[in-house]
Amino acid sequence: MKINLRTKFLSQPRYQRYLSATGRCTSRAKRLYKANIRLAQAFHPLLTQFEVVLRNSLNHVLADYFADDDWIINQKAGFMADISLRQPHYYLKSCVQKTEAKLERRGMSLSSGRIISDQAFGFWVSFFLSHHYALVAGQPIHIFPYKPARENRASIYGKLDKIKQFRNRVSHCEPICFQGQGISCEEAVHIRATIYQLIEWMDPNLVPFFQEIDIVPAKTARMMRI
Repeated sequence: MKINLRTKFLSQPRYQRYLSATGRCTSRAKRLYKANIRLAQAFHPLLTQFEVVLRNSLNHVLADYFADDDWIINQKAGFMADISLRQPHYYLKSCVQKTEAKLERRGMSLSSGRIISDQAFGFWVSFFLSHHYALVAGQPIHIFPYKPARENRASIYGKLDKIKQFRNRVSHCEPICFQGQGISCEEAVHIRATIYQLIEWMDPNLVPFFQEIDIVPAKTARMMRI
């Protein structure tokens, strides 16, 4: 990409960090910028499939707990409306209502499946926040039957929240190849390891599937050769 196009469409401040990390070597900065895009691309399958597994696992546990496959609809008037959730502005209830309104605008019928699949990653992670977790009697922890005994709600929430923050950065095209001013894949490597750790705690038999779609190690190795 020519300099004038890069400055106009990528912005100089955004590109400056890549120049600084490469000692203002234009050719290396270009390679690093592209490598960051490819690393983000490589994470997409891991992040999306982890989200699917997390979402479906929580849905199964909560459907069993409430003895209701339509819990996500019916609990708007149940635990989602609890007065203790007033401070977080009834986050779960609001998310469900927004999806219902969107489906109605599109002329689509309401179904639990459609509502569940439309919820963002943060919706599911929030079940490990103490206020939501208590209202569903700690059921979310049961999606991790193989976790070590020392791991609890708070520690798992911490891991999920880091994955969520990383996912958001990837989605917003932010750099994931720096530590301070230098080139580093340390955070990316850590996030990948955390994803595998949580998957194994859900069911070790899931690990081979994720390994088959995982090209992150190759992209991080390539980046560190720049």
